[in-house]
Amino acid sequence: MFAPRSIPWPLVALFTAGYLPPYLLPTTVGRLDTSLPLSTTQAGAVGSALLLSSATAGFLLASRVQRLGARTPARFGLALAVLGYGAAALTTAVPAVVAGAVVGGFGSGTAMTVAAARIAAERDPHRASTAGLLSVSALAGAVYLTVPHLGRAHGLPLAAIALTALAVWPLTGRLPGGTAGTRAGHGPDGRTGPDDTTTPLPHRRSGLVLAATVLCWSLAQNSLWGVSGRIGLTQAGLGDAALGAVFAVALGAGLVGVLVAGALGPRLGRAMPVGAGTVLIAGCIAVSAAATTPAAFATGEIAWNTVYPVVLSYLIGLAASLDARGRWAVLVGSASSLGTSAGPLTGSVLSAQAGYPVMGLVLGAGLLLLAAPMTAVALHTGGRPLLPGAIRRRGGTPAALVAAATGTPSGAVPEVGAVEQPVVEIDVEAPAVAVQDAYDTAGPRQAAATPGSGTG
Repeated sequence: MFAPRSIPWPLVALFTAGYLPPYLLPTTVGRLDTSLPLSTTQAGAVGSALLLSSATAGFLLASRVQRLGARTPARFGLALAVLGYGAAALTTAVPAVVAGAVVGGFGSGTAMTVAAARIAAERDPHRASTAGLLSVSALAGAVYLTVPHLGRAHGLPLAAIALTALAVWPLTGRLPGGTAGTRAGHGPDGRTGPDDTTTPLPHRRSGLVLAATVLCWSLAQNSLWGVSGRIGLTQAGLGDAALGAVFAVALGAGLVGVLVAGALGPRLGRAMPVGAGTVLIAGCIAVSAAATTPAAFATGEIAWNTVYPVVLSYLIGLAASLDARGRWAVLVGSASSLGTSAGPLTGSVLSAQAGYPVMGLVLGAGLLLLAAPMTAVALHTGGRPLLPGAIRRRGGTPAALVAAATGTPSGAVPEVGAVEQPVVEIDVEAPAVAVQDAYDTAGPRQAAATPGSGTG
């Protein structure tokens, strides 16, 4: 389905290494609870600390990725992930486990930040992010199928994350070093114009609304995801191996959902998948949290994990469309990580105080409220098309027809009705050519009369 040349596979691998810890959250928190002298709430707090550290990396690096390049921070993040998660997996001392999880979380967040910023710079960020979600879903599903057969040690999922970061390390050699290369809107010499730290963020209001709603959206998702393992074991009556199989099948269904999202691309726009998908997720969460039988639990988890990555892929694409430099993609992704980080602790507290079914109703109601502003941002913001040349008609002459008539490359055509892009003034030192030269005799110009001659 995906053309090999159109997908930046090193970025997909980096995306996978950065996103794997949240996907393995249920087994990570569950094993901390059962294998170490930690209560349920304390284990959830450790998971929250890991993800909070990941979100912190995103906020710190959001405006610096362009200047630092991709290769150096990616290698730094992967090294921290290997050291932190590896150390946490090899010890049973609770303070050392917590410290290792926090260090590893910062490394994962760094890798995620670099991947998000570079994917936002791609001509087709939706395709690249969809490939990343496919990769991380497949890997997490394999871990859920394998880990239960290797024992109950707390370090197994942490070791899986560390080994993934180690495996991705060699691919960082194919990432650009120093200032990022040429992108849409940049000059032919590859210069990026004003520094990211001084250029104002475009679509500020839409970006802030999207970041705030995605934070709460992720918090609701991971409040359930963080306690899903305990719901399956204690309320639905599944064994450890059966629970791992349910999670693996659910993530496999997520692969199907991502494939569907990749096939649909921009055909449905962004508003409908984000809004309707969030409403469906709210219902799935309520079903899963209230499940008292293996069948009901499996139904809720599989349906939820089918829809969740679809909506997430469109949210990533929406954030990427707000700023071609990738800053909103990083900031929204970091806000998502911040919400994710609070999920395990929030889910543990809610379930302990009110029970799993009530927790599911509260989270579902919150998602229904969030669907409206998220859909409004998707409708209001033009941004870049999901695919080059994919133009939605909003009245007037379709831009695609104008491009076809004039020979304009499809990737250069903006969306009709899109918000104005900033204009960069370029000073040209060469003297202007006299108007009457336009009526000169045919033939080659002299080198001295050619505008911009000598500049390469």
